[in-house]
Amino acid sequence: MRAVVRRAGSAPRIDGVEERVGSFGEQEFAEDVVAGASAVITTVHPMGSDRPTQHRVAVEGTPVIARAAAAAGVERLIHTSTAAVYDRSPGAGDVDESAALVDDDAGDYPVTKRDTDAALAAVAGLTRVLVRPPAILGPGATSVWNSLRPADMAKPTSARKAVPGKTFAWVHVDDLAALLAALADGGVSTSDDTERGPLEGGCTAVNVAGGPATQRDYFEAVAGALGFEPVWEQEPAWTGQIVADRAHRWGWTPRVDLAQALGELRDGLRAQRHTE
Repeated sequence: MRAVVRRAGSAPRIDGVEERVGSFGEQEFAEDVVAGASAVITTVHPMGSDRPTQHRVAVEGTPVIARAAAAAGVERLIHTSTAAVYDRSPGAGDVDESAALVDDDAGDYPVTKRDTDAALAAVAGLTRVLVRPPAILGPGATSVWNSLRPADMAKPTSARKAVPGKTFAWVHVDDLAALLAALADGGVSTSDDTERGPLEGGCTAVNVAGGPATQRDYFEAVAGALGFEPVWEQEPAWTGQIVADRAHRWGWTPRVDLAQALGELRDGLRAQRHTE
């Protein structure tokens, strides 16, 4: 297994994992790193960077490694997309893989992720799977929802504001990783029916999400651990669900429920607070 990183020493030290430092958007590096592989998983997106950077790295860069993989005879490319590509405005309802996507004014992150998906759909020669998770819960210093957002919420800023009944769509990182691994190692077979598996030689989207939750669930977990009161607002909000029926039909079942995920979140924040 080869782990592509931008900085040396970033990959975990695990037997069988070879760290490769470089940019998958560079043709020569991409061709070298995919040689002999049976599958490629892409996860990189410079979230928080300006629009041109997100476009360059994701929309322009990701297809480079996809085309290199196709030319090298790689069977599958699994791209970690996001449920943020879907329109989740108030009244939009539940969201499956056929749901409407965001418009161009939706913001840098969802728009560039949407456009990356479209760019990968145009790459021929291998099976492509667009895995679309919502908020990813799980421990880690760089975890957006377990570390970075709570750090913002620890300060008395607008980050503490939320609509309590708004949907908090989520999945645990372990369950997301399980689906990515099953797609990469053939645990999920291809099919001529996208409801039974990824379309052989095609490009198939699949949602991956845990059980129902609201912003109140998440904000109260963080607030309780860090010792502040959320600021509740009343305004129209999306209250639908990310429908993951396709992933379930492919054989995926989440193992981490909401209580476990939020308990892990609270425990991690309390432990960090005690060391500060």
